[in-house]
Amino acid sequence: MPKQTPSQTVGPYFAYGLTPQPYGREGIADGRVVDRTLSGAALAGHRITVTGRVLDGAKAPVIDAMIEIWQADAQGRYAHPADGREASFHGFGRTGTDGEGAFRIETIKPGPVAGADARPQAPHLNVAVFARGMPNHAYTRVYFSDETAANEADMVLNLVGPDRRNTLVAMLEKTAGGPVYRFDIRLQGEDETVFFDA
Repeated sequence: MPKQTPSQTVGPYFAYGLTPQPYGREGIADGRVVDRTLSGAALAGHRITVTGRVLDGAKAPVIDAMIEIWQADAQGRYAHPADGREASFHGFGRTGTDGEGAFRIETIKPGPVAGADARPQAPHLNVAVFARGMPNHAYTRVYFSDETAANEADMVLNLVGPDRRNTLVAMLEKTAGGPVYRFDIRLQGEDETVFFDA
């Protein structure tokens, strides 16, 4: 019988090892990943917070999920070796969920990204979700409710049926501390978040 690989046994050790704060340990920053905070004080862009919960098919919180995001900067450019510029914003972050299944990401709002066919994609976050009971991590996107025109023209979002697109849109809540976008990730059920093939 073949041995299981890490992708077949996703959790909970990924969350414990890669998102140490909920477990009472401090992480070691490698200059790229600063857990759930992607935006430094000197970075240009509109600061936002994305918050939500990871829920299972019974709408119970998933308390040891891990969320990774990769995003473009405010100009719509990804930090990538092929870009050839010195990027101060790496656009990658990681966080775990707490005892209520909640997560929080502090970042800057990404700009529109030029697609492979030069058509712009609406501002979005690319998201990978890891959780126990999931043989492989799942990929989704977070779009923003206040980008209506861009969302309507987005080629990826338009691949999703109109009745399911709302599962990919984070709702804006204006708070005294700044804009907060609410985005719950539902792993199963009738209101399951749309997930994409890698």
